[in-house]
Amino acid sequence: MDIVKLISKELKINENQVQSAVRLLDEGNTVPFIARYRKEVTGSLDDNQLRELSSRLEYLRNLDKRRGEILSSIEEQGALTEELNLAIEQAETLSVLEDLYLPFKKKRKTRASIAKEKGLLPLAEKIFLQTGSLTAEKLAEEFIDPTKDVNSAQEAVLGAKDIIAENISDNAAVRSAVRDYLWQFATIEASKAKDAEDEKGVYATYYEFSESLKKIQGYRVLALDRGENEKILKVSVGFDKEEIFSIASSLVVKKGFSPTTDTVREALEDSLSRLIMPSMEREVRSSLTEAACSGAIKVFGLNLKPLLMQPPCKGKTALGFDPGYRTGCKVAVVDETGKVLDTSVVYPTLPKKDIEGSKKILKALITRYNVEIIAIGNGTASKESEIFIAELIKEIDFPVSYMVVSEAGASVYSASKLAAEEFPEYDVSLRSAVSIARRLQDPLAELVKIDPKAIGVGQYQHDMPKKELDETLKGVVEDCVNSVGVDANTASFSLLSYVAGIGPSLAKSIVSYREENGKFNERKELLKVPKLGKRAFTQCAGFLRIIGGENPLDSTSVHPESYKAARELMKLCKISYEDLGRISQDDLKNRIKLLGEQMVLEKLQIGSPTLNDIISELSKPGRDIRDELPPPLLRSDLLSLSDLKSGMELTGTVRNVVDFGAFVDIGVHEDGLVHISHLCDRFIKHPSQVVKVGDIVKVKVLEIDEKRHRIALTMKGF
Repeated sequence: MDIVKLISKELKINENQVQSAVRLLDEGNTVPFIARYRKEVTGSLDDNQLRELSSRLEYLRNLDKRRGEILSSIEEQGALTEELNLAIEQAETLSVLEDLYLPFKKKRKTRASIAKEKGLLPLAEKIFLQTGSLTAEKLAEEFIDPTKDVNSAQEAVLGAKDIIAENISDNAAVRSAVRDYLWQFATIEASKAKDAEDEKGVYATYYEFSESLKKIQGYRVLALDRGENEKILKVSVGFDKEEIFSIASSLVVKKGFSPTTDTVREALEDSLSRLIMPSMEREVRSSLTEAACSGAIKVFGLNLKPLLMQPPCKGKTALGFDPGYRTGCKVAVVDETGKVLDTSVVYPTLPKKDIEGSKKILKALITRYNVEIIAIGNGTASKESEIFIAELIKEIDFPVSYMVVSEAGASVYSASKLAAEEFPEYDVSLRSAVSIARRLQDPLAELVKIDPKAIGVGQYQHDMPKKELDETLKGVVEDCVNSVGVDANTASFSLLSYVAGIGPSLAKSIVSYREENGKFNERKELLKVPKLGKRAFTQCAGFLRIIGGENPLDSTSVHPESYKAARELMKLCKISYEDLGRISQDDLKNRIKLLGEQMVLEKLQIGSPTLNDIISELSKPGRDIRDELPPPLLRSDLLSLSDLKSGMELTGTVRNVVDFGAFVDIGVHEDGLVHISHLCDRFIKHPSQVVKVGDIVKVKVLEIDEKRHRIALTMKGF
């Protein structure tokens, strides 16, 4: 199998690009490094394309490894024919490969293996030929042998049928035909399990459910799986037994009359009901779940990236408000750098409901520290807290805004070893308030401290295969961290560990070195960090910034390997280090145009992509790409569910995108759902084609269900 050619065809990428990317990956280069600093080599493949390519490369190499193991095993058994060898070499999926290997696998003790031990294999072979004039019972007479526990012709025939049934089950052509039929015509069916309790009717949709295998949506598959695991639903694959028998029969039952034909049919029926269909049902269900998980993980990644990349509220002192009831609401004030200035606990909610006392404490904190933004956690008592904060803001003379932020994972982080090391002087609940404040100030820097699974965007993330989910989410976080860049002198261990080529071990070394020797003055000083060698430096250097250091280029994303080219470009364009950030991209491009771009490229010995990246950095050194995104929607007032009316137009923030729509925060505490059919006026396959987490959108209220706390919204017409 030509892996490069296959990947090129599947991903619609030029073969040379695939070949180059494979070579770079095999050399140990990271995806962020290749995407950013090897554009000329790969034809500017982006991080998403490279990760997809890397994943497919791993699958196909594992497939080839398994192919080799299977060929070797069959050859050792002396059973490898030219025809079988060709079929194995041409197999493009693991299921086809395993089908071909099935007859040669060592099996545990089965009815067929017991029959073979009794010497009935020759009888099975004679019966399966379906020729001659003798019946199966007549053929079986010579195999009667009480010493082998074969006491009659009938017993011999039963044993032979067991062998035939297993052989049919091991037949790759039969399995392939049955599999194709199921995927084309079968259904997935569900009903409520007997005596099951589903008080809230979570699975009511699936009490009498049937849908085509080829059409069912992934989120439905995951719901069925969960309902089955909770013993609320009974789930099965529905198919036409007669049609399946007819398909299999055409491959094993010979045309024309033979006295043994009926015996083969009986063996086929047994094979289908006892061996093939249970196995196929498991395979189909497993494939559905695997595809659904893959889709859900992709959705999770799609949601996580914009969540991490939300624009930071820079240069503002923030107050984090972690809502609660009996133990009160925890408060933390942090300055614009995230340093904790003060903490407190207030009780505006039940049971104390000390509104005035709580207002007095918060007003004092807000005034003393010039707090401009308030971040409210969206957990327990969030609604009451939001009402309280909205009322408080009306009583303050200077502008203060608030935003409800997801506190998903805050409690996990607060109780972690990492949080204890960062805030040894605060208890767990106050650490949560600090985290909530920092999430508004710089979402990326704070959220990287939390296990991505705990961040709470996506669907059924807790049902996902851990390894695949962790790999995908780690890749998303890596891409976000490296696209923004990291200040080597202030970045936390968590942030540094996601930088290309670093990881947790080197991140600890960098922090330790920084604490012992003071701040880095230039990038090349990173080479003094224990265990950070030239290979790691090459991978990470471009993503680590040295702000205010000896070399102005160290504050940009220009890689040290391109410093010579950058300085030569500055010389050609007659600009100095003092001009960095003052000269526009257009001005630089015009100067290059006058010089002749081809001459510049040849003199600098770089390609166009690298030249464009250098131009971008010289005009905006150390830029944060998040600053170019729309700012987060801050509020100073609050609506209640009862304030909503059908037809009301509102502005909201997309909080989560799932297969069937998007959830939008419209400032009513409960997020409204924009169903996929109401996201836009054209047909779309997935909501992610229209919206992403963090988008500010205009919506119209369609329907309010106060009892179930559900709001239906539409984005059509905007």
